[in-house]
Amino acid sequence: MLIIDHLTKTFGEKKAVDDLSLHILPGEIFGFIGHNGAGKSTTLKCAVGILQFDEGSVLINGTSITEDPVKCKRELAYIPDNPDLYDFMSGIKYLNFIGDIFAIPADVRQERIRRYADVFELTEDLAQPISAYSHGMKQKLALISAWLHEPKLILMDEPFVGLDPKASHLLKEMMRAHCDSGGAIFFSTHVLEVAEKLCDKVAIIKQGRLVKAGTMEEVKGDDSLEEVFLELEAE
Repeated sequence: MLIIDHLTKTFGEKKAVDDLSLHILPGEIFGFIGHNGAGKSTTLKCAVGILQFDEGSVLINGTSITEDPVKCKRELAYIPDNPDLYDFMSGIKYLNFIGDIFAIPADVRQERIRRYADVFELTEDLAQPISAYSHGMKQKLALISAWLHEPKLILMDEPFVGLDPKASHLLKEMMRAHCDSGGAIFFSTHVLEVAEKLCDKVAIIKQGRLVKAGTMEEVKGDDSLEEVFLELEAE
C-alpha cells in the first residue's frame, strides 16, 4: 500500500530524514513514533508529495509519488498536525469543495457527509463559518474530509490532538474499520498508550533515522511502548 524506500530529505546541511525505509501493508494501522524534530512530519509530507526529497522513492499502491502524484493523491488522504482549512468557507461548503475535487457524486457525497458529521456531532455546525470553529471542531472537519472519498491509504500527523475523549474513541473505531476493510493507515503520535493499543505495527525514528520497527510485540516485547521509547531516546 505504501512503500518508503531509502528516503532522504535535507534542509541545508541537516538531514531531517536519513535513509528511511518502511512498508505499510493493506489492513495495517502503522504508528510512527519519535520526539519533536525527529523527522515524522517531514516523512509524512514527503510521502504525500508536499515536500520533494533528495534520495529514495515513495510508492502508493505501486505508483511513484514523484512520477504520477495526481494518481497517488486520488488514492490517499492526508491530515497535517494543524489542519489549514479555508476559514472563509462554512463547514458544508468546505466538504462540498473536497467532494468536487474527488468527483464524488452528489447523492453519495450527501450520505457520507451526513453519516460522518453525525458521528462527530458536527451536523448542526456545518452551516457555520470555519473561522468560528474551535481547534477540535476543525480537526473533526478535517477527519470527515479525509474519509469523504474513501481513500485506500490515510496518513495523519498527530490526529488525536485537540479531540475530546469521545471523538478520540470514535476516530480509533473508524481507523480500525478502515483497515479491516482493506485500507491502511500511517500516522504519527505522541500518545504512546493509544499507539500501543491501536497499532498493528510501529516504527520509532530518532534524528531522522529509523531505530526500531516491526509488529507491536516485536518492538516492545514484555515492556510497555513508553519504556522502549524512553530507553531508545536515552541511548
